[in-house]
Amino acid sequence: MDRRTFVLSTAFGALADPFAAWAQRESKVHRIGYLSLRAGPIQQDKAFVQAMRELGYVEGRNLIIDYRWAAEKEEQLPELAAELVALKAEVIVTAATPVVNAAKRATSAIPIVMANVADPVGSGLVTSLGHPGGNVTGMTLLSTDLAGKRLQLMHEILPRATRIGVLALGGLSATPLLLAAMRAAGQTMNLEVNAQLVTKPEELPGAFTGFQRAGVHALIVQLSPLTIEQQLAIVELAAQHRLPAMYEIRSFADAGGLIAYGPDSVIMYRRAAIYVDKILKGAKPGDLPIEQPTKFEFVINLKTANALGLTIPQSLLLRADEVIQ
Repeated sequence: MDRRTFVLSTAFGALADPFAAWAQRESKVHRIGYLSLRAGPIQQDKAFVQAMRELGYVEGRNLIIDYRWAAEKEEQLPELAAELVALKAEVIVTAATPVVNAAKRATSAIPIVMANVADPVGSGLVTSLGHPGGNVTGMTLLSTDLAGKRLQLMHEILPRATRIGVLALGGLSATPLLLAAMRAAGQTMNLEVNAQLVTKPEELPGAFTGFQRAGVHALIVQLSPLTIEQQLAIVELAAQHRLPAMYEIRSFADAGGLIAYGPDSVIMYRRAAIYVDKILKGAKPGDLPIEQPTKFEFVINLKTANALGLTIPQSLLLRADEVIQ
C-alpha cells in the first residue's frame, strides 16, 4: 500500500470514530522482542522506540519490549532468541544477518522484522524482496548493490589508487556476497580489492597491519555490529595508518572518519516500527515487501581530509549532504 494511502485511510478512520482505535490499543498490552548483537542501545535503537511511541505504543503502558543484547558474542544469539520465543513475543525486531538467522532458527511462527540487513535475498533470509514469504520482513541496506558506488567515490578522491582494502566481518553470510560485488566493480575500474576479515575487536590492529603490508591506498569498512561497536577504535586505527576510509553510516564520519555514504540508518529503524505496527494489527510478514532505502547520506569530514593531506574535489563537496569542517 502506498504510504500516502495508508496515512489517509488511517486519518479518515480516526475521523469516523475518534476514540475507538485509541481505546482498543490501550486495552491490550503488546509484547515484542528486541534481539541485537551489540552490547547496548545506540541512536538507531532509540529511534525505533520513539517511532513506536509516535504510533501509539508506549513502554510501561501498552507495550513491553524484551531486550536481549549479545555483546558481540554471536554464539549467544540462539539462547537469547529462544528466550524471546519463550516469552511469547508477538514480534521479534532484529538487525544484521546473523541475528536474523538466529531468530529465524528459533521460530517459524513469530514474525521477525529486520531493521537493516545487507542482502536478505542473497543471504537466504527471504525468497524475494517483493514477496518475502515465511515469517521475515523489514528493511535492506542494499550493501552489495552500493559496492560499486562506494568504490567509484573513493576513486574520485584518489584517482591514482590501485589497491583498496575492505575491513569485513568474518563468518557473516553477507560478507562473501559483498566482497564478490566489490571485486567485480573493482575490475571495471582497474582496482585490486584486498579484504581483511575480523571476528572480534582484538583482531582489528592485525587487520590494519595486513592492509599496510598489502600496500592498500584506501579503505572501505563493512557495516556490522562489530564495526559499529568499535567505530572509534577503527577510525583511530585508520588515522594512525593514514588510510583514507569510507564507511556506510554517518556516525563514523561524525567520529572522525573521512567519508560516509549509505542509507540513513535512523530512518530505517523508524520504518521498522511501521512494520511492527502493521503486524500487530494483523498483517502477515510474508505479505509485506522488503523495503529498500530511499534516503542516502553522503558526509565528508574535511578536517580528516586535511589531516591526511587530501584535497577533496569540489564536485564531491557540492554533492555532499554535509561537510564537517
